[in-house]
Amino acid sequence: MLWRSFVVLLLGIMAALPKPGYGAAPPAMVGFEDIHLPDGSETGIWYPAMGKPVSIVLGLWQQEVVSDAPPIGSGLKLIVISHGSGGSFAEHLDTAEALASHGFVVAALTHAGDNWLDQSRATDVAKRPAELEALIDFMLTQWRFHAQLDAAQIGAFGFSAGGFTVLATAGGRPDLSLMTAHCAAHPDFYDCRLLKAQPQASAAWPYVHDTRIKALVVAAPALGFTFNRAGLAAVTMPVQLWRAGNDQILPAPYYADAVRAALPRPPEFHAVPGAGHLDFVAPCMVGAPPIPVCQTAPGFDRARFHQDFNAQIVRFFLQHL
Repeated sequence: MLWRSFVVLLLGIMAALPKPGYGAAPPAMVGFEDIHLPDGSETGIWYPAMGKPVSIVLGLWQQEVVSDAPPIGSGLKLIVISHGSGGSFAEHLDTAEALASHGFVVAALTHAGDNWLDQSRATDVAKRPAELEALIDFMLTQWRFHAQLDAAQIGAFGFSAGGFTVLATAGGRPDLSLMTAHCAAHPDFYDCRLLKAQPQASAAWPYVHDTRIKALVVAAPALGFTFNRAGLAAVTMPVQLWRAGNDQILPAPYYADAVRAALPRPPEFHAVPGAGHLDFVAPCMVGAPPIPVCQTAPGFDRARFHQDFNAQIVRFFLQHL
């Protein structure tokens, strides 16, 4: 009958429509807003949107986004990002845009006292998990579009000190007393030189286990050797783990490899031949000053690498959230 054919056709059209956050075809644009959390931390938020894109410069990076438009869709999955020591919320903007173009909402904060303007508390890593947890709380309860989020499953991405941060926020317990022997053996390593410049009084680790986090992407994690099997026993969610093949800042096997060995569930592991530590940061815009975060070793194509890096991260979160 004609009506039955119409219903079948309608159901077929509905089934083919994109479903935000679940492998949908990327929307045409990515929305963006730059806000401050109640504690003053600057935060960037990316999400699927429609509208006229404009060019926005964020420090060393440039993006084409729809400014302050409302998100499209409902039940959107949230990804939070923690940057490396001395960084900012903007340093992974290409990864954030890639995720937002596939239906995710992405929120990246600038950590207090450990950013490009202020490194006075760079070795106070105990504060970082609480800051990331506060970002999740804000996004789910106070962000102006929080009703469009799905609070049941959240992902987290972290690079370097941010990699340590997301592991600790997801239930990891580092043993920071291991720093003493590590730095006695490797006094010239970056983390040991930083700790020598900014000694921190030892204290009980302020345990955080945010069970809302259901999947992690961890790139070149700092202090990886401080996590043993007992320390990562609670980190049972899927983990995608990255190691730079030519990491001169956090060299193998003390960081990503140590985390890989300690995780209770084997991670999806990626080793990137020729990559330096900072190659996990987004490529700088044309005309940016030739400072270390913008420099790449001869023979390594950071822009090309990031195409695959971001695609793998998007695939991982679509698969596990």
